[in-house]
Amino acid sequence: MAALLPRCKINFPVTAALLLAGLLFLAASISAQQSNSEQVNQRVEELLKKMTLDEKIGQLNQVSAANFLNPPNREEMIRKGEIGSFLWSVDGAQLDKYQHIAVEESRLHIPLLFGYDVIHGYRMVFPVPLAMAASWDPQVPEKAQAFAAREARASGINWTFGPMVDIARDARWGRIVEGAGEDPYLGAAMARAQVRGFQGPALGAPDRILATVKHFGGYGAAEGGRDYDSVYLPETSLRNVFFPPFKAAVDAGVGSLMSAYMDLNDVPAGGNRWLLHDVLRDDWHFQGFVVTDALTTHDLLTHGYARDAQDAAYKAFTAGVDVDMASRTLSAELPGLVRSGKITEAQIDEAVRPVLAVKIRMGLFEHPYVDLSKTKAVLGDPAAREYARVAAERTMVLLRNQNHTLPVSKNVSSIAVIGPLANEAVDLDGGWGVQGETPAITVEEGLRKKFPSAKITYSRGGEIRRTIPSRFDDFFPGAKKAPPRTDEQNSKEIEEAIALARASDLSVLVLGELANMSGEYASRYSLELPGRQEELLEKVVALGKPVVLVLVSGRPLNISWASEHVPAIVMAWQPGTEAGNAIANILAGDANPGGKLPVTWPRSAGQEPLYYSRNLTQYPETDPEYRSRYWEGPTTPLYPFGFGLSYTTFSVSNLQLSKTSLKSGESLEATAQVSNTGSVPGDEVVQLYIHQRAGSTSRPMRELKGFECVPLRPGESKTVHFTLGPTELTYWSTARKAWVEEPEEFDVWVGNSSAAESHATFKVIE
Repeated sequence: MAALLPRCKINFPVTAALLLAGLLFLAASISAQQSNSEQVNQRVEELLKKMTLDEKIGQLNQVSAANFLNPPNREEMIRKGEIGSFLWSVDGAQLDKYQHIAVEESRLHIPLLFGYDVIHGYRMVFPVPLAMAASWDPQVPEKAQAFAAREARASGINWTFGPMVDIARDARWGRIVEGAGEDPYLGAAMARAQVRGFQGPALGAPDRILATVKHFGGYGAAEGGRDYDSVYLPETSLRNVFFPPFKAAVDAGVGSLMSAYMDLNDVPAGGNRWLLHDVLRDDWHFQGFVVTDALTTHDLLTHGYARDAQDAAYKAFTAGVDVDMASRTLSAELPGLVRSGKITEAQIDEAVRPVLAVKIRMGLFEHPYVDLSKTKAVLGDPAAREYARVAAERTMVLLRNQNHTLPVSKNVSSIAVIGPLANEAVDLDGGWGVQGETPAITVEEGLRKKFPSAKITYSRGGEIRRTIPSRFDDFFPGAKKAPPRTDEQNSKEIEEAIALARASDLSVLVLGELANMSGEYASRYSLELPGRQEELLEKVVALGKPVVLVLVSGRPLNISWASEHVPAIVMAWQPGTEAGNAIANILAGDANPGGKLPVTWPRSAGQEPLYYSRNLTQYPETDPEYRSRYWEGPTTPLYPFGFGLSYTTFSVSNLQLSKTSLKSGESLEATAQVSNTGSVPGDEVVQLYIHQRAGSTSRPMRELKGFECVPLRPGESKTVHFTLGPTELTYWSTARKAWVEEPEEFDVWVGNSSAAESHATFKVIE
């Protein structure tokens, strides 16, 4: 095996430059933060005094710059100050033209914001967000989003509709791919990292863009995993589980927040004052602005919540919406609502203030334009491609490796590369990789490059496609528009694939989902491998030759059969532009897989929603008599949250607590030793979990409260340190309707998954 690079600490020249620029910017800004804030507020008030009502409402109006849902007179509207921002265009020349009109031809010269879904890369596509969460290293998404921000900003985009931080505990929900998985602690860490990546140390940092945390709140708990469907969550779940990533983003200084599509406890999130005002403004003191999701304000009629457009505008605006995305309902109805006295101009001012403040803080009044002559150089930066490969390697999870099937010997003589995703470029990028004009490296390409002496053969092994097409297929590349293959044609491809596998020393099956099978409007009621992939897999394994399964998807899939019969399984997610090279490096052992699952992996869709931090309830599963709630099989997952193997082995032991009792408000330190007990370098993610044994409400059986990625050489050991104090021990109590830290006994575990075994206890006293 080749010498392996450490995963946890990797530096790149451009990243160091960005970091240095950010640190210099932060150092310069901290000392002047208070005075700058006062200056920003003063500038906002001076502008407001000069603005007409129509110009104020214009700042709340976001309009499509694409060839749909767009008003025909956009340029004249800009001149009149009737548009505050655009979305859905990456035409740099068009955006530059609009900005010149706004700054040079409008009465008050207020610059525009240009928004776009920069979710996991712009030109260079990085792993999807769920994959980046599998790195369990916040540096990965932070660096990736810094590259994405730099590319977007150079292209004229100054605002992204990301990160998505919705907690998702049901793999059937398509948008699970856009978030960080099921856990609030991990999700909060990833939320903070992405805000820092997009915005830098503060709004206005060089080469960065405005971030939007979305979708507030509870969107990921849609009934049945059906996108857009209603959500019913008690306040304890919202505050303890679904809100923490949003709060983390707010605390990190995110400049805007997006409301969600769905009903939350029968009140649409886009018109929910408890969410957008009571929690966001009163509790969290959010200083940015709230933007709706696309068309959400007008769709309050569809929900049956508003009686007409004016009622929709009134309910959305008074709930806390500032900017109306593309529906133009606020711009059409707010003037009449002010004239009627239902809304005051002072309320309009309150909504406009954070929009103007963001533009001022971003420096858009002083530097509104982008030098498009430099765009090509930024988009061609080789450092972005290099980090795309490293990020992809660091996100992959080794789920199974019986008899050391992996890594593959460099002396292998023949490899059959099989599967509908083995030679697909677009689908390796995943959803929202729409500006990834550089085709992704396919798995076949990567393996040919990595094993130049081996005979590499390829067969698709049958087609896969959605049964019901996506309404987004016309907007994204790679959608399957050709007529579907017949069963006879697919059968012929499967037989061709089996023949190649029979003639090869090793078969690498690349199976999973197309890019349009996860994401928005991409929920499923089954988690089976689409099409006839399971049949293909079982027939190749039946040959009795070595098989490696590489899964490419945006969610866990049902691989129960594979988990018992396929010797090696790698979850590659949707890895982005450098997919093929990264997968080849993992399979060859030039990179050591060290990713950990950010979700609990179900055996079947019937287990969903499934997550590790459940309450114990009446009959705990630890009781042998009640070890399963299903008569068909185990209740337990196929793989636990936090699970992931390596080409080396680790031990986590010697858990020690600095004290076994502490007063409320105090902290203790937990330490443990992690050792590389194998023969190659690698890194382990040490995870700490707690359980409160009693309290004013039932508490989850385990909760993640700390993790650390530790690189280790063979035979090396390190001590990891975690702090447990009020931040980790406080929770929202349903019974008390307040945040509480209670005098109770606690369990602590450390290990390498939510099934961690090294255990200790402590007690909080009065």
